[in-house]
Amino acid sequence: MWSISVIAVCLVCVTYAERPKAIAVLRNPEKGIDGTVKFEETDDGILVHVNITGLTPGAHGFHVHDKGDVSDPKCTSAGGHFNPFNKHHGAPEDEDRHVGDLGNIVADEQGIATITIKDKIIKLSGQTCVIGRAVVVHENPDDLGRGGFSDSKTTGHAGGRLACGVIGIV
Repeated sequence: MWSISVIAVCLVCVTYAERPKAIAVLRNPEKGIDGTVKFEETDDGILVHVNITGLTPGAHGFHVHDKGDVSDPKCTSAGGHFNPFNKHHGAPEDEDRHVGDLGNIVADEQGIATITIKDKIIKLSGQTCVIGRAVVVHENPDDLGRGGFSDSKTTGHAGGRLACGVIGIV
């Protein structure tokens, strides 16, 4: 039933929005994490504008997860990485990657991550639509599937989930 809902939402974007936009609001009051992730369609792909505060300094894995369920404070209800083509985990520039693999974001010494990522695989409509799914920030860097750990090819060995938010239509 959930995937039918996501498809219906994505079709609405195509039907009613010339240039759809989306946003996810991320919060983890326990850890003091707060931020937004905005998605903007362009002719060259989707721009992902990240602005998150309260992170530990350094790199954090950053992914779109399969389910837009953020009811669990540890974000486990969001499921695994969005991977409709059953590929291995990889870097954003890899051909063999999950659709949801967006690499790493880096927080500065004040714990602020502000970055814009351009991605050509995620979309705001169609088969790789991210609307209705969840964005998750992980506690560790993503090894981009190259770390040699038992979970490198599935999760990028990015560790626990710090914060998440459902991607919705703006």
